Amino acid sequence: MDSALLEQAVAYAKTQASTIPADFSTQVETFGRVLGPLPKSRGETNGIIIRNGYIVAEWGDTNQISPTYSAAKSFLSTLVGLAIDRGLIKSVHDPMKQYATDGGYDSPHNAKITWENHLNQTSEWEGTMFGKNSNFLGAEEFGRGQRRPREIKEPGTFWEYNDVRINRMSLTLLEVWKKPLPQVLKDEIMDRIGASHTWQYHGYFNSQVLINGKQMESVSGGTRWGGGLWISARDEARFGYLILRRGEWKGRQIISENWIRQATTPAAIGLDYGYLWWLNTKRKQYPSAPANSFAALGAGSNTIWIDPEHDLVVVWRWHQDKSADELFKRILAAIQNRAGAVPDREEGVIGTLRAEDQATCRLTGAD
Repeated sequence: MDSALLEQAVAYAKTQASTIPADFSTQVETFGRVLGPLPKSRGETNGIIIRNGYIVAEWGDTNQISPTYSAAKSFLSTLVGLAIDRGLIKSVHDPMKQYATDGGYDSPHNAKITWENHLNQTSEWEGTMFGKNSNFLGAEEFGRGQRRPREIKEPGTFWEYNDVRINRMSLTLLEVWKKPLPQVLKDEIMDRIGASHTWQYHGYFNSQVLINGKQMESVSGGTRWGGGLWISARDEARFGYLILRRGEWKGRQIISENWIRQATTPAAIGLDYGYLWWLNTKRKQYPSAPANSFAALGAGSNTIWIDPEHDLVVVWRWHQDKSADELFKRILAAIQNRAGAVPDREEGVIGTLRAEDQATCRLTGAD
């Protein structure tokens, strides 16, 4: 990579810090009544760039633990994929009613909803989760995110980004695993990719449920109403690198390549969206980036951007919403400016696996 252009990209990133108050003082105004914990303050803007498995740039405190908001949805998607890999869920096309034990899908409308409907945000689930109704009506409960009344459509026919419905899916996933999802995430993914033990995954103050007679906390798909996944940029970079490598880590297939392919395939309707991953298929999200790149995104902004074509993972925390494409454009220019530096597309995902051990060393910070 062209070091001067890379430095310029990082310098640009440093100027694009989020303007959201660090003390979460606008949380209720923005999202409505809080249900779960929030830290006293968020982290400053920070980021990390991984190319060919190596840290090529880093700025700010990338060990800072901070809520990642809806980027947590992509972690939940991966836990669904693991459940399918293990046979706990037979198919994404199965009705949720087959797996929920609490009656949340008993109505004729909700009984039609499948895992895939939830994963691509077309479920149209009707009901209330932990005090929040899926209709998003009312400023007290939903802040500036409140919506106008509308007619509910058939599952699978209408796209709507809806945290209540993802929280419903998360509860059913807890019923499938029969153990807290943060523990599943730790045991099945984060420990296996060498993540730190500093991340935390919180539910709400009122999200305790009984599973097989044991009290467990159901976690959310973000931090819209508090709680959620609190994590560092470095740990997110490891997760992003696992997805970049199609589920493989040091020669071990942690999650199936087939699942990651499914999860990053655009849905037939709605925005450019997969299974709780934001896609760039139409190059509307990031016009300067490859069409096969994709991202986990959260308010703030919190971004894990994955570019298989250029063997890149970029994690950027607490930046301005509209600045990501410009940063990616600058990073890609640092690659393309050097003759022969752009990897062969067919080599892409597998061409650098031989360097995996070195990459893992670099990601731990040990040279």
